[in-house]
Amino acid sequence: MQKKAGPLFYVFLVLFIFIVMFPFLWILIAALKPPSELFGERAFDFIIQNPSFDNFVRVFTERPFARYLWNSTVVAALTTLYSITIASFAAYAIAWLSFRGKAIILGIVLAVSMFPQIATISPIFMFMQSMGLTNSYLGLIIPYTTFALPLAIWNLTIFFRKIPIDLGEAAKVDGATIWQTMTRVFFPLAMPGVFTTAILVFIAAWNEFLFALTLNTQETMKTVPVGIVMFQGMFTVPWGEISAASIIVTVPLVIMVLIFQRRIISGLTSGAVKE
Repeated sequence: MQKKAGPLFYVFLVLFIFIVMFPFLWILIAALKPPSELFGERAFDFIIQNPSFDNFVRVFTERPFARYLWNSTVVAALTTLYSITIASFAAYAIAWLSFRGKAIILGIVLAVSMFPQIATISPIFMFMQSMGLTNSYLGLIIPYTTFALPLAIWNLTIFFRKIPIDLGEAAKVDGATIWQTMTRVFFPLAMPGVFTTAILVFIAAWNEFLFALTLNTQETMKTVPVGIVMFQGMFTVPWGEISAASIIVTVPLVIMVLIFQRRIISGLTSGAVKE
């Protein structure tokens, strides 16, 4: 029998949500404030005397922010597409096929994901420079493999292992090949997991900073995180524009997570309960 939550629970719930959302709320207030209210006595006021969208307009009119958005979208989308494709086949093999060295492969995948980016950035930069891939989309998509592919393989392996093996045995009895079993039986059932993993990989690639800062230095090839950091001048920090840009790039991700939150939670908790 479930107990009904009391008023104190809702008080703590509202307080918790306020604390969690406070950074985002404060950035939104800063984005709507004119420069005269960002500093001085009104700097910490929650109520804006003269709210305006000038900071949002300046982000697009005085800076190539639309170009940054396009670069991030292309890099994150292509990284997600190829990572999910490769990881799907790898995860299926790890989950359902018998071969030697399976545990070693999973350990290597996990070890690669644990490497700090700062330790790998120098050899990756020299390799990309020698191949002429700096300041290009491919020059970012390839290094993103270091974190996107391990994340996708581990998540999808858990999803594939949740599918009853009896389905594969039934398909085998009916004469299906490994390819047919994989594409017609397991992949359709694992689509929620594939979808969840794709969202997580896309967010990780969208927010990546160090590789993008080091490998793509041309203004036209910068991604959103790097572009926002470069708003800062030698003597000024345009907090209003930085806040507006942060809101613009965060809102789509928040909406996407809210829409697909059930699938994401299902993916993150898959395998948590033993059956």
